[in-house]
Amino acid sequence: MGITFYKKNRLFTLETEHTSYQMMVDGHDRLLHLYYGPLLKGSAEFLVTYQDRGFSANPYDAGEDRTYSLDALPQEYPTTGTGDFRSPALTVVDDRGVMGCDLKYKEHKILSGKYALAGLPAVYDENGASGSSSLVITLEDPNVGIEVDLYYGVLPQKDVITRSAVIRNVSAETVTVEKALSANLDFVTGDFDLITFYGRHGMERNFDRQPLTHREIRVGSRRGASSHQYHPLAILAEHETTETAGGCYGLSFVYSGGFVCSTEKDQYDQVRFQMGLAEYGLSYPLRQGEELIAPEVMMSYSCTGLRQLSWNLSDTVRDHVIRGPWQHKIRPVLLNSWEAFYMDFNGEKLRGLADEAKDLGMDMLVLDDGWFGHRDDDSSSLGDWTVWEEKLGGPLRELVDYVHQKGLLFGLWFEPEMISEDSDLYREHPDYALEIPGRKPVRGRYQLVLDFSRKEVVDTVYEQICKVIRENAVDYVKWDYNRSIIDIFSSGSSCQGKVLYDYILGLYDFLERLHQDFPELLIEGCSGGGGRFDAGMLYYTPQIWCSDNTDAMDRLKIQYGTSFGYPAMSMGAHVSVSPNEQCGREVSLKTRSLVAMAGTYGYELDPGRMDEEEKAQVRLEVAHQKALAPLILNGRYYRLSDPFTAPVTAWGFVSDDREEALFAAVVMDVHCNMPTNYVRFAGLTPHAFYRNEEDGKVYAADALMAVGMPLPFQTGTYKGYEWHLRRCEE
Repeated sequence: MGITFYKKNRLFTLETEHTSYQMMVDGHDRLLHLYYGPLLKGSAEFLVTYQDRGFSANPYDAGEDRTYSLDALPQEYPTTGTGDFRSPALTVVDDRGVMGCDLKYKEHKILSGKYALAGLPAVYDENGASGSSSLVITLEDPNVGIEVDLYYGVLPQKDVITRSAVIRNVSAETVTVEKALSANLDFVTGDFDLITFYGRHGMERNFDRQPLTHREIRVGSRRGASSHQYHPLAILAEHETTETAGGCYGLSFVYSGGFVCSTEKDQYDQVRFQMGLAEYGLSYPLRQGEELIAPEVMMSYSCTGLRQLSWNLSDTVRDHVIRGPWQHKIRPVLLNSWEAFYMDFNGEKLRGLADEAKDLGMDMLVLDDGWFGHRDDDSSSLGDWTVWEEKLGGPLRELVDYVHQKGLLFGLWFEPEMISEDSDLYREHPDYALEIPGRKPVRGRYQLVLDFSRKEVVDTVYEQICKVIRENAVDYVKWDYNRSIIDIFSSGSSCQGKVLYDYILGLYDFLERLHQDFPELLIEGCSGGGGRFDAGMLYYTPQIWCSDNTDAMDRLKIQYGTSFGYPAMSMGAHVSVSPNEQCGREVSLKTRSLVAMAGTYGYELDPGRMDEEEKAQVRLEVAHQKALAPLILNGRYYRLSDPFTAPVTAWGFVSDDREEALFAAVVMDVHCNMPTNYVRFAGLTPHAFYRNEEDGKVYAADALMAVGMPLPFQTGTYKGYEWHLRRCEE
């Protein structure tokens, strides 16, 4: 396993435990892609074919060889201007306005351990503990004056290979980058389905699968964030691939800004699969010696279906993206003030909420929006991160001390990247907002976006927020981001084509400093819920609010889609009131709690409105979740049915040693005289027996996995069931 270079035929082979990735430098010094799939012994060079393709042009250095065309050859990093009319990975423009380059091999180096990227999140492997290695291949075009370092990181045990690129100007003239993708996969043949995850605010990451035909399919975000609408995770799966069988390839972008994913079946039935920075708004000039880093993409292949691919990606996020003391730590059960009071609160109400949280066995009180400036609604005060003591009835520290004396942690909501026109900061520094001169801004929630591409803006907000955290002994921060970037103009930049990329660098700088200055702080990312749920944010925030939609039935779909790339304990999930405040659906407390347990678990309601019977049930649910939290945190996650099509949505967690398991199901449809629904379990030890902890009954694992657990027929909608199993003797 690892990285091998065969000098004789200039062949590179990257190996993980179950996969091989192969490429070669050809006779014209171009880097061709040969193979990605199950473990391979020997060379796959023979898979590449050459023939005269007519309208597929030939580079000049091919001479009279009309069979050599980059319009038909599989490449590692295709560029504009070489005769390849498929989607390029790189487009540059020189100072004369000439577009394109022709990259050829210059050199390479193989390194032990996993590479890092300056200013950007990336998969890590501390001290090479997991046997990681890195390959850097340098390509060059001396005529244009650029070099490109292609980075490959190999995590053998996870079956993950990472990709990134660094574009560097080595000429005396300015070169402008107009497109810079991070990963390009060329397949010489294959009939695939493309799986992507679309959505909207309140309904993120819906599973979408469609056959790949002769066309280019592009999904992405132009919103300045990874977005609610399309997600930076895509899967190319063979037509017959299921959860447990078939080949599939996944790309996951470790970045939180705009992105593009392009998939194309070309004229010769070849397939190109790409991911990287959005072209929208990108026109990045590089002076001599300057470089642009294309953020990292995680790649993985599974020959045993979507379940294993999901494990490869989510395990890598859990073990090699998320950092800090909360990485493998059980998260506190929290009570958030938002759906309890919204912004209509005072110190007395909040102390009462803390009393309720303690009484119900919870671990943390979170004060959401409305505590700062003069903010009673969403029209003012963003940017003024000073405590509104009159509203709280005293200093915030008094409330925090009260909460801490209860034995609870204390959390606080911020929206650091935004500014209100009605704020002291905007009145003093209107140039700190992204606004186009001479034009009224496009508003979102009455707020504008701060120009985080400027260090002085980041520093100003950072100092304010750090002061609040430090002076008030805050344990948890909910980091929100509640609108898209529309007015792309920075008064601090001479080139507006740099703003969106530099904005994300500013965001990451802020979060990295917070990570270093407050190493014990638990940060939960949020963007109107799941509008910036990506591996880039998880590098800084070990959990992300999965969606503003807390309806349990919608959450089944949202959490299902999210599970294809991320671990359960990265998904912020809460129990809210019934009828649900977003859609009015009525769901039992048992079912709401069952669904929320498949994430970080918390509550988003006012317990003061509950009767004693409901409170008693909440105490039981909280205690139950805490008992199961180690299994949910560390166990293997199983998708047992598809909530978009099946009458029953089911899922489960199984410990690594298969001694313990939790399975859950929610009935979506109820009819008169229904057939019996069976939930087929997975991951148990064959020929073993398991006892249900609730009723003591013993079940044969083989029958549970081959046929399933029959559900009792009960009237009423959205009934939830769970089975906590432990291995036992017959």
